Amino acid sequence: MSVMPKVKSLQNLIDSLPNLVEYFYNDTQAPHSRERAGLSPVPAEFSNWREEQHAWRRTAVLFDQSHHMPELFLKGPDAFRLLNYIGINSFANFVPGMAKQFVACAPSGFVIGDCVLFYLEKDSFELVSGMTLQDWVQFQAEQGKYDVTITRDPPTSLNPTGRTNFRFGLDGPNAEKIFKEVVEGEAPEIAFFRTARVTIAGCPVLALRHGMAGHKGVELAGPYEQGPAVRTAILAAGEKYGIRPGGKIAYFSAANESGWMAYPLPAIYTGEELREFREWLPATSWEAHSQLAGSFFSDEIEDYYNNLWELGYGRIIKFDHDFIGRASLEKMAKQPHRVNVTLVWNADDVAKVFSSVLKPEPRYKYLSLPLSSYGFPQCDEVRSTDGRLIGFSNLSGYSSNESKVLSLAMVDSEFATPGTEVILVWGEVKGGSRKSHVERHEQLNVRATVGPLPYAESVRKMKRGTIGQGGN
Repeated sequence: MSVMPKVKSLQNLIDSLPNLVEYFYNDTQAPHSRERAGLSPVPAEFSNWREEQHAWRRTAVLFDQSHHMPELFLKGPDAFRLLNYIGINSFANFVPGMAKQFVACAPSGFVIGDCVLFYLEKDSFELVSGMTLQDWVQFQAEQGKYDVTITRDPPTSLNPTGRTNFRFGLDGPNAEKIFKEVVEGEAPEIAFFRTARVTIAGCPVLALRHGMAGHKGVELAGPYEQGPAVRTAILAAGEKYGIRPGGKIAYFSAANESGWMAYPLPAIYTGEELREFREWLPATSWEAHSQLAGSFFSDEIEDYYNNLWELGYGRIIKFDHDFIGRASLEKMAKQPHRVNVTLVWNADDVAKVFSSVLKPEPRYKYLSLPLSSYGFPQCDEVRSTDGRLIGFSNLSGYSSNESKVLSLAMVDSEFATPGTEVILVWGEVKGGSRKSHVERHEQLNVRATVGPLPYAESVRKMKRGTIGQGGN
């Protein structure tokens, strides 16, 4: 692996490289703990990831999200105006006590990132997850001279002073029973993507009604030092309901069932209008450590950008306010778009990948379970049965609940009907990249069938019942 040039900004880094894609494909280390061991103290497994996956479908699971997600606290009289100018979704009827999936795009209309935005109280907001989006918010606040104050709370691996909040995810069919039992006093009824302040084990907790598994799950946050007491109380209350603590492996594999395409490559590496942002970002930034992977390879970084529709965000675009990228999105809205779907891998072809480890090299690219990701982001080619490139596969992995290998993908609309047969090209070009965790291998055309997204029926029911809520 080559050494990153000694430069000051992301723009300096780009200028120093003969090809940015080649660098991201071969020579970077992913910045996220999903892709790198050691960036989070959360155990990989508490028991085993298969039963931890089963817990969110059959009983209940408790995930510790305290270490991998960055947070940004935004306060001041211009906070609402700033966020309204950045976000593609509407702020109409958005009031304290609500949360939303906050999404932003570049002036080009391509995606920068998303996060969960909490409206804590008047002039006070919290952004959770989405490092590039948080950088973008801070940059806009500083360049636009908004009357706001910003406090950053990076992930544990980048945070020598320690986290501000603990954050736990409680989900599964028994999550609501456990929540009602562990809360002191009468537990409030919380609508989807609304918040309530409660007390657990004598500690103040902000509860967000939010679930990845389609049940009445809650995300719980409070002062970091009180996290162990809250966690102990939840596990004790949930013991009779079959609760399991979930490890890092199971947590990051949940996206395959829930359908969330996390952390697309931010559309910031090109365009003169973004030069100041790239010059503002240090060469040590998250954005300078993107790690491309997969069977798709292009010399043009723009070929890895995503639009809002193919990530499933088209429904939340609202042209009721002025925002960055609006003019581009108004033009893009009239064009055809790829559709986000789930791909169900052919079982015989999955078996072929696994059986190749028993043969002399070169073998097919190793399919690690339950998360078969080796990039941040990953981009595998999806082709029609007659060989045409029709889209890309993003995250792939195994669901023990479905007993299937699944991919989150975006395909041309004519191929998006459930049941359509397609081909996923598994493995990297030219026998594998220089990434240290990628072995030499051969590519394989894996047959796959288009399925709905989210793949889990319980999650689809939840999302059908809550579209329009949360102030999106």
